[in-house]
Amino acid sequence: MKNQMMGEYNHTMDTKGRLIVPAKFREAGGDRFVVTKGLEKCLFLFTEEKWDSVVESISHMPLTHKNARAFSRFFIGSAGECDVDKQGRILIPSSLRAYARLGRDVVLVGVGSRVEIWNREAWEAASACEDIEELAEGLEELRF
Repeated sequence: MKNQMMGEYNHTMDTKGRLIVPAKFREAGGDRFVVTKGLEKCLFLFTEEKWDSVVESISHMPLTHKNARAFSRFFIGSAGECDVDKQGRILIPSSLRAYARLGRDVVLVGVGSRVEIWNREAWEAASACEDIEELAEGLEELRF
């Protein structure tokens, strides 16, 4: 499970937009991350190594495809590097905080290759899957 990030952590963000990255995530990612707009109005936080592979994959999408260009702009164009300070915090750019509607209370969720950063209320709504069994049946090809 090298470099896999998992778990759910409730944290507070200060008024300057600084957020503590849990030690488990820092162990996997080191002292620099890349943060970008994620899906469902959360943010995605990647290690530099994983970010490089994500960008490489996106760069293979056809430039002539409108959706590929739009996704590249959305995903790569909004990204920013975040250095971890001595207190274990990163600074989330204000444009990304606004996109994800981040306030004081945030949730960091490790989902394997990335961390998702959520507004706490949005996370509670998104994670309240009332029929997880039906969802799992639709993903039966994963066979884990």
